[in-house]
Amino acid sequence: MAFNPGKVPPHIGYYLAGFADGEGSFNLSFRRRRDYSQPWKVSLCFNVSQRDKVVLTLFKKHLACGTLRRREDGVWYYEVNNLNAVIENVIPFFKRFGFLSVKKKRDFSKFMKIARMIHDGEHRSEEGIRRILEIRKEMNDGGAGRRKYADREILEQLQPGKSSETTRRKSAPGG
Repeated sequence: MAFNPGKVPPHIGYYLAGFADGEGSFNLSFRRRRDYSQPWKVSLCFNVSQRDKVVLTLFKKHLACGTLRRREDGVWYYEVNNLNAVIENVIPFFKRFGFLSVKKKRDFSKFMKIARMIHDGEHRSEEGIRRILEIRKEMNDGGAGRRKYADREILEQLQPGKSSETTRRKSAPGG
């Protein structure tokens, strides 16, 4: 049975959307993969973290997807990183209940665009990755300081025969 955001009671849906407006995050990550035809796995994730898990259990129940776990520091973490769940549950939920802040509206719009691109397979080409990286630059206030891999490193790994080690040697003094 498909997820139906229309079945979520409006007072709960708007409460969760408001909570996510302040505390939620829409993210895109690149993970190095040697077992893929491409060097990167491109993943979308919606997440919220809190010390009190009550609200997070409401997200899990009403979005009908995702995982809830407790970190070592006592913070609870709810996340949805399955592409189908993102497309079929998270996006329809937030399209129905929306956000008030301009920033979250912008990030969600970019998130939806990237989800569509990944769903359509655009992440499998170098040009698609370039476009995704451009969109990501405008999400989460740039977020570049918190990213594991710089855009340059991601793009270098897409080009056969050019490794980040070669680039480091060329850019090193005397290299």
